[in-house]
Amino acid sequence: MRKSALLFLSVSIMAAIPSMAWAQQEEYPIIVVPTGEGPFTFPQGYQTPWDQIEIMVTEKMSPNLFVLHGSQGLDRGHPDASGGRVMVLFGPDGVLLVDTQNRQVADKTLAAIRTFTDGPIKVLVNSHVHSDHTGANAFFANQGALIFAQENLRLDMITPRRPNGPPPTRDPASVPVVTYRYDPTAPGEPAVTLNMNGETVDFIPMMPSHTGGDTVVRFRNANVIYIEDFYRNFGFPFAAQTSGGSIQGMIEAIDLFQTIAGPDTWLIPGHGTLIHREDLLPYRAMLVDIVTKVTARRDQGQSLEEVLAANLTAPYEAQGDTQQSRDRFIRAVYAEARDFPPIVNGRRAMP
Repeated sequence: MRKSALLFLSVSIMAAIPSMAWAQQEEYPIIVVPTGEGPFTFPQGYQTPWDQIEIMVTEKMSPNLFVLHGSQGLDRGHPDASGGRVMVLFGPDGVLLVDTQNRQVADKTLAAIRTFTDGPIKVLVNSHVHSDHTGANAFFANQGALIFAQENLRLDMITPRRPNGPPPTRDPASVPVVTYRYDPTAPGEPAVTLNMNGETVDFIPMMPSHTGGDTVVRFRNANVIYIEDFYRNFGFPFAAQTSGGSIQGMIEAIDLFQTIAGPDTWLIPGHGTLIHREDLLPYRAMLVDIVTKVTARRDQGQSLEEVLAANLTAPYEAQGDTQQSRDRFIRAVYAEARDFPPIVNGRRAMP
């Protein structure tokens, strides 16, 4: 009898070893759906078929920190994966969201979340103002989320688009409730720190870079930072200058990440593939090179059309780039080279 019991115990332990070893060896991130690479082409007049776009878990950064993104090849604005990434921290304290995707896929975003947690939606932080990141704000506020963001983002949402014009038509529930400001004397310092679901989460306001109201979100225990859209490896850089963005601010943001991110920290851009901080350095070199060349040409009296015709981005032809992406980048650099308007109420009065 004793021998039988020992034999049963030995078999049970051996059977358990593979599953235990698997759990111990599982490493993050787990790439569930790789980012689309293209090339992607769309016919003239193409409209995004929102009914065909699905929202799904594309990366797992820890056992309770997942990333959602949309279908590939359907969204002309973001063909690598529709909309902007959403991060979801979940557990017994409820759900924390970073961004909300497009308004048109709000129900699908919630449905994707409900495939792995039924926890209440409690906290939402917006990384920046663009609709592929804030479009479903009101939907998730109505689910119970308290919305955090930079004050410049809130102002950008509610400020008229032209002097003495009407305020934007916007559901009041979509506007952030808790706001904070970037402090240029303390770059990289969190404005808000939450201890939630076994994580320490920092909301770090950024200098004007992609927009004037950017926030990056650090998950300390997972060693992950959501870096929003000041960096992208699908297409050329995009500084949304009317919303306070700045090419020079992008360079400063990259420099800051050499301090606030470690060599093994995973950086999650709003679009494109996951990276580490050293992957930002070629991007910085490209920005500095293009700024130097465009500024010199503008100082020589060249027009925007002449600078565009010089094809200065040719050495840096990027994955997923288009003529529109190249020209938008050069136009932004040219505009910033001289008489760059200040940010007022979250926006710049660009000519």
